Amino acid sequence: MKVLSMHKSRLERRIVGLTNRWRFPKEPFSGDLLALSQMCKALSIDLDDALKHPDRACISKIQKLFSENFNNPAIQSSEPDVILECLGFKWELHQPQLFQSETLAKLYLAALIQSTNRSLGEMNKTLQAQSPGKTKEKSPFKKMIVSLRINDPSVTRVAFAAALKNLYISEVEINAEDAVAVLASANILQFNSLFQKCVDTMIKALTPSTIKNFYLAGCRYKEEQLTRACEKWLEMNLVPLLGTQLYLRHIPQDLLHKVLQSPRLFTFSEFHLLRTLLLWVYLQLNRNIQVIPINETVLTYFNSFSKDCCFLDRDIGHCWIPLFLCLRLHSITSVKDLEELRHINFFPPSWLIRVTANHYYSLENGGDMVYLKDLSTQAVRFGLLFNKEYTTHSKTISLYGFFFELKGIKHDTTSYSFYMQRIRHTDLESPSAICERSTVSLRTERLVNYEIRAQALVNGRWQEFKTNQITQKFGFIKPHCKSHVLKVQSVGIPIYASFSIIFPIS
Repeated sequence: MKVLSMHKSRLERRIVGLTNRWRFPKEPFSGDLLALSQMCKALSIDLDDALKHPDRACISKIQKLFSENFNNPAIQSSEPDVILECLGFKWELHQPQLFQSETLAKLYLAALIQSTNRSLGEMNKTLQAQSPGKTKEKSPFKKMIVSLRINDPSVTRVAFAAALKNLYISEVEINAEDAVAVLASANILQFNSLFQKCVDTMIKALTPSTIKNFYLAGCRYKEEQLTRACEKWLEMNLVPLLGTQLYLRHIPQDLLHKVLQSPRLFTFSEFHLLRTLLLWVYLQLNRNIQVIPINETVLTYFNSFSKDCCFLDRDIGHCWIPLFLCLRLHSITSVKDLEELRHINFFPPSWLIRVTANHYYSLENGGDMVYLKDLSTQAVRFGLLFNKEYTTHSKTISLYGFFFELKGIKHDTTSYSFYMQRIRHTDLESPSAICERSTVSLRTERLVNYEIRAQALVNGRWQEFKTNQITQKFGFIKPHCKSHVLKVQSVGIPIYASFSIIFPIS
């Protein structure tokens, strides 16, 4: 009997490929790599994936047979082949659309195998035996009922219905409000084209109110494109947009930490970034606040703690030390701002002593920032937010007695330029506002290491323009008073222009 059984299996072998190679049709893969490679190439299947999951190759082969009639009106109007029971509803589906979803395809084929007692290979033969011209013929398989259990709380009935609708109509619009739920549904269905469509919609719909949910969805479903887009959007909008809105409280700490570490983070100045971060902490500790507080309220709150210990050294503030270590406190040079930091008793004294010592050393050495080496991670940074109503926009900054004007100019609807130039303190329109309690350097030349960067959002994608890291000696007389000009060609508005500056040893 054993010999007869072996003989029978030999008779079931068939030739594959262009040469006399044999394999058993009941097995999804019997070691014939060349034949498998040829089949994967014909069906546009990844060979490595087919080796790991042999059933997928058979599913894809069957899917290809169904997809030939995908747009056939006769098929579209025929009786449904499958009834899907899910979320308390029954959904009627057809075979060509069903096979766009890997999850539904597996459920359907598993139900067929169970009801007909056939293998995938045998079902494939049955389908191939059908005449492709007779599309109105009844399916060789009876109508199946399959069930899908969903444990993802993000999936709603409305979103799941939208996902199934996309099996039939690819042009269905996805609202930003429903995007997370539809994305979750596409993930459950393993409906790749819809999943990517949701990701694209979410990237274009990033706002203060959506950033948290979109980022968490990207993390949950391991969609790096979406999480990176959220990080990039927050790098630009943390200070100018979220720094004035209650939505700031919803930003997850891990996302905030990533953004604070980014060399592309936009801020008007380091003190603006510090205030935004202090506001974030304040909102974490005061969840009932429904109106954005003024800065004085935030400072008063932190100053209300006892003076025996600074806020970050307390148990309540210790978990946020990694965030504040990302700040470049050495970039805060204003006497008024430094006094404010000491007054609120927020930072450890050792941090403020180090900042004060570095400032003292730089003033003693004509502005040299000996303690700064890396322009991308340590530089003093300033920013200009160039809006559509501007034709020119500028701000004046002061560093260790040296004064610079940061400037942006709009030449036409798509052409801009950004640069900085050294000015005398006597050229200031209101010198008292900047020079108050500030030093004035009499040095005619100052060696500066700098970089200018501009970024703009266009159709959900960020365009970035930047100069090289340039070392230049600035004087008062043209052309030595003016930096390299960064030219920008973009239709994106606003434009986020960042200036990174270090005074090297000169």
